Amino acid sequence: MADSIDRELDLSGEVCPYTFVKSKLALEELDPGQVLRVTVDNSESASNVPKSLSLEGHEIVSLEQGQGKWLITVRNVDG
Repeated sequence: MADSIDRELDLSGEVCPYTFVKSKLALEELDPGQVLRVTVDNSESASNVPKSLSLEGHEIVSLEQGQGKWLITVRNVDG
């Protein structure tokens, strides 16, 4: 169940659409199958980033909330 995290991206203080754009760019730098964990601190990003990345074809591994932050774990899926 514990996927290894290949890269972490802390986007605390950032808002949509920047959180999605920066997450997407970070995923493009990863190889297929690698995992990115994104930290956001607002509910709009916590809702929109996983939805948008999923629509781009990436696999949302988990979305965890705690202490005013959300951890979005996503696997890069090529194509």
